[in-house]
Amino acid sequence: MSQPHPDPPFVPGTSDSAPAPALSLQGLAKRFGGKVAVDGLSLDVPAGSFYGMVGPNGAGKTTTLSMATGLLRPDFGTAVVHGVDVWRHPLEAKKLMGILPDGVRLFDRLTGEQLVTYAGLLRGMERDVVRERVAELLVALDLAADGGTLVVDYSAGMTKKIALASALIHAPRVLVLDEPFESVDPVSAANIRGILERYVASGGTVIVSSHVMDLVQRMCDHVAVVAGGRVLAAGTVEEVRNGSSLEERFVELVGGGTNTEGLEWLRTF
Repeated sequence: MSQPHPDPPFVPGTSDSAPAPALSLQGLAKRFGGKVAVDGLSLDVPAGSFYGMVGPNGAGKTTTLSMATGLLRPDFGTAVVHGVDVWRHPLEAKKLMGILPDGVRLFDRLTGEQLVTYAGLLRGMERDVVRERVAELLVALDLAADGGTLVVDYSAGMTKKIALASALIHAPRVLVLDEPFESVDPVSAANIRGILERYVASGGTVIVSSHVMDLVQRMCDHVAVVAGGRVLAAGTVEEVRNGSSLEERFVELVGGGTNTEGLEWLRTF
């Protein structure tokens, strides 16, 4: 009797069925003491999408993105980026990602130019390539005149932009941006949107967390509404909106409408 042929080794993302998602989160969970921050959250982000994650304060968005990018170890669940398990193969996974975390301190005693250069060299890039890309990024983000200024002396908006430059320097396949437009002026925000839209058009994937519903509705093609550490709705923006504005649908899903009763003392003029 002939021996059965062994199955070929599995190579992530080579299935003949639907293409593998850029980011797949399955059953992610995280508890801090007695508080459940993320409660078995599962989400697939299609490759080449501009994906928004929205939710109220304390919804678990930042915790989820931190676990998805290797910054915070989950209690349970998996995070896979383009077929690479983030926690089993962290170095390989992190090569595929550019990350703009919210609230993480930078090496702010470096100048802006030095910080982005350091980020590129840390990725193992050639020094000449890093030099060229740093110059282009500083111009694109309107920071060329401030490249020699220490990051500690930057405004909040400038700090956000130099952190974005550090996330972009190695041309990652997936960008994970937590509140990238917070403290950024409208002109710079429009410029950043243009950069990100061209990046997605070329095949990259952007995952952005934001509180600004109108911005997400105009900018993203997919969205997930998160509350209580769970996904309440996910899909294309049109599917999640379901005929309403994204803000109206968000309030409907999350609940807790505004109570404007009382405060009589504020109307005594």
